[in-house]
Amino acid sequence: MTTALRAANVYKVFGRDAERATRELEKGASLDEISKSVTVAVNNVSFEVEEGEIFVVMGLSGSGKSTLLRTINALGPATGGKIWINDTEITALSPSEIRELRKEKMSMVFQHFGLLPHRTVLENAAYPLEIRKVGRKEREEKAREALRTTGLEGWEDKYPDQLSGGMQQRVGLARALTAGTEILLMDEAFSALDPLIRRDMQKLLLEIQEKHRRTVIFITHDLNEAMYVGNRIAVMRNGQIDQIGTAEEILTSPANDYIAKFVSDVDRSRVMTASSVLVDPMTSLYKNDGPRVILRKLEEWDEDGGWVIDAGTRKLVGLIHAEDVAKQLRDNPKLNTIEHLIKTDYTWATPDTPLADLATRLAGSPITVPVVDEDNTFLGIVPRIAYLRALSEADPEEIPDEDDIEAGITAAIGTDDEADGSAETEPAQGDEGASELPMNGEPTTEANAEQGEDK
Repeated sequence: MTTALRAANVYKVFGRDAERATRELEKGASLDEISKSVTVAVNNVSFEVEEGEIFVVMGLSGSGKSTLLRTINALGPATGGKIWINDTEITALSPSEIRELRKEKMSMVFQHFGLLPHRTVLENAAYPLEIRKVGRKEREEKAREALRTTGLEGWEDKYPDQLSGGMQQRVGLARALTAGTEILLMDEAFSALDPLIRRDMQKLLLEIQEKHRRTVIFITHDLNEAMYVGNRIAVMRNGQIDQIGTAEEILTSPANDYIAKFVSDVDRSRVMTASSVLVDPMTSLYKNDGPRVILRKLEEWDEDGGWVIDAGTRKLVGLIHAEDVAKQLRDNPKLNTIEHLIKTDYTWATPDTPLADLATRLAGSPITVPVVDEDNTFLGIVPRIAYLRALSEADPEEIPDEDDIEAGITAAIGTDDEADGSAETEPAQGDEGASELPMNGEPTTEANAEQGEDK
């Protein structure tokens, strides 16, 4: 993988003694040991972002996430550390060089849209290319294509005040796509939208990413949003990164008590996937095995049935039941093949299938659920016990009995009435106002950081 962006020991300190405080922090001073006249918004942050990934920086208000983003594009230059865009160190560039790099390498989608009210949708989308003095015909062609991608075809001649909030944010996204830059910076881009519209925009971002594969730095305070859109997530607190990992890694292996508490209310079934509960079957059944061999293998592990694979390719062939084999042998003792007994009508999963979807499949499977890749290569199985253990984080010794398993799967699926009336809920709005106190007890808010920057 190619590294698109790298940050090494980045600091952003606000206040009259910012430079001095930064030097002290770089030498290992604690927050208690530096001047109380400064605000440390970003404190020794390092990370790398791979080309084509959505890297989410998630934290509560005051965690430093938006300030960190502004150090990346040098709108709020870092007071310490280094940042590279590809092989270019942006922290070593002059202001004019930074402006050129922004034009060519980075686009930004803002929380409050940032559209020009006196320009049409088409003109807003084409604006980045106008700045770069691209001809009108070419820039409008690219803008129209971006508007089609974001679902705004037919709205080119409208003005921002004629659009809903969700549509205005689509224009902002189209504008970023028109720019054609390698890196897309999104600062709480969907936070101002209503829950249903926000989910639509999240889905749109993922659809666009499938086609265009941009490198995206996505800032959010919403853990569910972070886990939904992010390839990897950096969790920030008090200006520092507590943990970097995939949603599943953060959920199953939190780095500290703070993160464990943060993710405690997350619906694990929508984050964890089949790959996290995948196991090898106790025995391997092959298409060319004879019926007696099949029965002996199943009897050895006290299994009612199992998944048959091709010995050469490991492709999944289907499901076979011990009862069917035994009955056929009673009727025909000379039986020497099982191929006509293999059932090919079965449910299956891929490694990326969410556990939420596995509940229905486990309920409909008499044994386990097979997991296959895109080429139908057999990867393993998901047993019911492994599924429930992953959801409940049960101790390995506390194995649920069959009644517990059935009850658990039924609860995971929900009753028909619940299914008819359920809608995916979004996190409550208003959490943006929550702030934290750093170690020195002084509030570190992004609002303070902005005020310091204005000064």
